[in-house]
This record gives sequence, C-alpha cells and structure tokens, in this order.
Amino acid sequence: MDAINPYIGFSGKCREAMNFYKECFGGELDLQLVDGSPMEQYWPDGKGKIFHSSLTLNGKLLLMGSDMTGPKGQTTGDNIQLAISCTSEEEINRFFHKLGEGGQVLAPVSEMFWNALFGSVQDQFGINWMLNYYKVTS
Repeated sequence: MDAINPYIGFSGKCREAMNFYKECFGGELDLQLVDGSPMEQYWPDGKGKIFHSSLTLNGKLLLMGSDMTGPKGQTTGDNIQLAISCTSEEEINRFFHKLGEGGQVLAPVSEMFWNALFGSVQDQFGINWMLNYYKVTS
C-alpha cells in the first residue's frame, strides 16, 4: 500500500472547502462537476455540485472530496482527524493559522515531550487537523 487518502463529504460546500485547502497547502485542484457528466443521470438534483475533487501537491494526492451524500445524508463527526507531518517550524505555524481561520483551536502549537511541535485545530468545515513537526536535533 502506498498511502491512505482522506475522502471528505462536504454536503454542498465541496468547492468552497477544497479551494480553502488549496489556499492552505498549495497544489493543484481538480473539480469535477455533475453538470455535463455521466453523473447527471444518477444525481438529477446535482446541478452545480461537485461529484469528485482532488488536491495534489508535487504529484502526490493530498485529499479528495465530494458534495454527494448517501441516502441518509451526512453528519460531520469527530471520529476522524487528519494528521500532517510538517517539514519545518514555519510550515506547522502557517498550516495551523490557515486551517484555523474561521475554525477553532483545539490545542495551540506547543513543544511536546516527543521532541516535536504539535497543534490541533478544527477548521471552519468541522474537520479536525493534527499538525506535528519533529525537531531536528544535532
């Protein structure tokens, strides 16, 4: 297995959410609309909606999302967190502040006993993020 990639349902806010994540992390965003696609026959009420999106950075998939929901709808839960291993102190702080815009700080970025900086934030879409940066020791 190469990776496990998060796929997030946004119940009508996929375009907004994925553009937000692109602003946070950079990369290339691909949005596939229901309009004009074969998905129209399966989702007649999906006009203007996103049936699939993906955000890639340096050729690697970061996250995927959709406006589609199952027959029972969707509930944003607190049973999943997305963890990011950051490459620098600057990066952890930048991601933390960008993801926290309009959201809620769960744990501020601070030094931890495992020789790392760690912070946790819930973004404006109710998604929980854990950010970790292992300090380089010499």
